[in-house]
Amino acid sequence: MSVDPEPGDDPRTWGYAACTWCALFAAVHVYWAVGGDAGLASSAGADLATRRPTAFVLLGLWGVALTLLAGAAFAVALARWRPAGGLRRGMTILGWLTGTALLARALLLELVLLTGTGDVASSVGPLETHWSLILWNPWFALGGLMLILATRQFQRT
Repeated sequence: MSVDPEPGDDPRTWGYAACTWCALFAAVHVYWAVGGDAGLASSAGADLATRRPTAFVLLGLWGVALTLLAGAAFAVALARWRPAGGLRRGMTILGWLTGTALLARALLLELVLLTGTGDVASSVGPLETHWSLILWNPWFALGGLMLILATRQFQRT
């Protein structure tokens, strides 16, 4: 007799959660890339949000959106795919590195902005600081944590 796992025990849970995080963040970047402006100034700064230089739109908005969509596919692969050997090790390393980088980015920037130290803190305006502290940094931390948990589940299955 087979017993279905509890929802929290499903080895795909965190992979799908990380996929959702990536897809939502990609959608925000696509919205910004096609001309939407809600939240852009608080993320990229008022100057970039107003001027929208071509390089920023192509690399910083479309490029990030495509990278996030690749991340969503990777997260689904962590949830559903069970390769062996070197590919499995590579996926595990990529998952740990990416998740750790996202989490570290969030925590370090949060610390820099809270303490007011460094070039970043002095170059960021009050609007960006406010939204970075309460929205953007926690959002990156959430994504990093979900990717770390998805990688951990991937390793265990």
